[in-house]
Formats: sequence, structure tokens, C-alpha cells
Amino acid sequence: MKLSMTRRSEAGAAALSAGCISRIIEMAWEDRTAFEAIEAQFGLNESGVIDLMRKHLKPSSFRMWRMRVTGRRTKHAALRGAVFLRHRATHTRP
Repeated sequence: MKLSMTRRSEAGAAALSAGCISRIIEMAWEDRTAFEAIEAQFGLNESGVIDLMRKHLKPSSFRMWRMRVTGRRTKHAALRGAVFLRHRATHTRP
């Protein structure tokens, strides 16, 4: 029996350690980290990340995060331009 994405993300969220949850929350707050990067690293899709954030943040912090990421182009790899592929400090060589 194949699990749906939602069921798979719920099962994945239950198996995460406290350190992984902390890292996912950190990545979710970062502007330049796309949901696809979180999915590739931890197996949680966007709805799984939203559920995890809702569960582990205070309600006011969750609302603030949702307002911040809703409609943000940099949180979705398909909507980002080539400029946002990788962060690079201006003083480093190409």
C-alpha cells in the first residue's frame, strides 16, 4: 500500500529527532531556503513543514511565519530566479 504525500510527511515528522526539528524550523524561517530543499533533506513537503511549524511554534509565531512565507518567491524553487540559486558573499571569488 502506497502512502499519500500527506501521510508520508506525517510519518516522517513523527520520526524526526529534536535536532532535525530544530533545523527544519531554522530552514523554514530562512528566506533563501526553498521548501524543496527541506523536502530533499528531510522528506517533508510544504504541507508537512506547515504542520510541523504549527505543532512546534507558539500560535503567534506560527501566524507571523505564515504571513512571512505566503507568496514569497524564494520559498519555491520553481518561482525563483537564477539569482537565488545560491547565496555567495560579495567578497568571495567566483
